[in-house]
Amino acid sequence: MLQVENLSCRNLAPVSFTVDAGESVAVTGASGAGKSLLLRSLADLDPNDGEIFLDGRARSAMPAPAWRRRVVYVPAESGWWADHVGPHFDDRDAAAGFLHRLQLPAECMEWPVARLSTGERQRLALVRAMVLAPTVMLLDEPTSGLDHETTLRVEGVLHERLTGAAAIIFVSHDKAQADRFGRRRLHIEDGVIEEVPTEPRRS
Repeated sequence: MLQVENLSCRNLAPVSFTVDAGESVAVTGASGAGKSLLLRSLADLDPNDGEIFLDGRARSAMPAPAWRRRVVYVPAESGWWADHVGPHFDDRDAAAGFLHRLQLPAECMEWPVARLSTGERQRLALVRAMVLAPTVMLLDEPTSGLDHETTLRVEGVLHERLTGAAAIIFVSHDKAQADRFGRRRLHIEDGVIEEVPTEPRRS
């Protein structure tokens, strides 16, 4: 599905890897190692070299907005350009089911953005991304502001995206989460990205 060939960007050495439909890949490394930079480069938001193919089609052959609708990047702190939540969603009906699953009330669409907690912002940003039904989701610490129970709930909803043939690449500082939700792991150290073995899953 996603084929990365010699991707390089500021402070990161060239790397090649593939991610198949339905796979989840954890990206780990120390703070400042370049985890967010990798995701932003995959989304073509930062200058980078190399080529990426999505279902056999080269990124360079697609308009940037079209690529970013299929390969969606969700930063740890998403941008909010309107004063209230609702205008950030083109399809509120599609969002409604996700809101319920992530324990967000329907009336949150009418809330001012300023009243949202960090965890509410993170969950709403995920809903905003899932409504687009992207082929690949690039998630930068998607549950860092959530308690353990809510984190597991989010992972459950994201797992459904995997069974629907989407792929997820996510950054996490939580080793347990990386082992639990990531079927594979890319580790960044000294600018080098390497795939490392994951912990065996308990049956």
